[in-house]
Amino acid sequence: MVDRYTDIHDAGVERRKERYRSFVNHYYDLVTDFYEFGWGQSFHFAPRRRGESFKASLLRHQHFLADHLSLEPGMQVLDVGCGVGGPMGALARYTGASFVGLNNNAYQIERAKAHTRNVRSLCRFIHGDYMQIPDGDDRYDAAIAIESMPHAPDKTAAFREIFRVLRPGACFAGYDWCLTEDFEPGNAEYVRIKEDIVAGDALPDIPPTSEVRSALRAAGFELVEYGDRALASDPTTPWYRALQGRDLNPRSIPRTPVGRALTNLVLRVGEKLRAFPEGTTAVSSLLNRTADALVDGGKAGIFTPMFFFLARKPPRSEA
Repeated sequence: MVDRYTDIHDAGVERRKERYRSFVNHYYDLVTDFYEFGWGQSFHFAPRRRGESFKASLLRHQHFLADHLSLEPGMQVLDVGCGVGGPMGALARYTGASFVGLNNNAYQIERAKAHTRNVRSLCRFIHGDYMQIPDGDDRYDAAIAIESMPHAPDKTAAFREIFRVLRPGACFAGYDWCLTEDFEPGNAEYVRIKEDIVAGDALPDIPPTSEVRSALRAAGFELVEYGDRALASDPTTPWYRALQGRDLNPRSIPRTPVGRALTNLVLRVGEKLRAFPEGTTAVSSLLNRTADALVDGGKAGIFTPMFFFLARKPPRSEA
């Protein structure tokens, strides 16, 4: 399975876009268990305040979207690319709104059902592609996308589908992975960082923030608010701190240099004993290289995983 993933990636940007659904599915089949082990149930980043725990920052970042969308009981909300359901369950508990999680990876949906069982009445799931949402027009009161849109092979087409299923006047809010204005295409080190992130996260490419704004408008949305939430981090706790293993808690241990080395040693031995599938160590190494690239991108200020946008589908004219 590792070979199938790398074959698609190595075929180039256009091939990745053509086969993005297979590409992304292979990726999440490979990495979901690793993510849950090292990250928990919410596969995203967040700006952190001084003294704030990583888990608390994730929850506050989720609540930021809910508050901007004014989510409340009775609303039907589409979670576009819901992952294993961590944010969805947290927001259902926080707002009382009903959520539909859309995901094209069957394994992640099963994990999400398990993680949201204590709010089962407010959460259901659709196994489907956000490029062709299997739902009717004008159905949802709001939509969220927490770091799921980076996988889209065509931003405008993806946003048009979300626009279609929202009711007139409804809003769409999310966080996207983008290059900042400080990225220099002629800088070899910056290009290396970008390519390592693309390779390790099953992305077709990484757009500048301007491209995301343009795609939302081209899809028909009114852009209400936008900005880089990474800039809201306290300087002592940047968004990439968790990847450095600098937090003193058991979950951060696998992200420290010693923890990474120990994990890979255990995995190599486990593969030889057939306790883990062949290629498990390769996946771990891929994720470690990607983590390093994300940290490098954050330190250089050329990459953000949390370009925030709030967009509205215009209400129907009363004329």
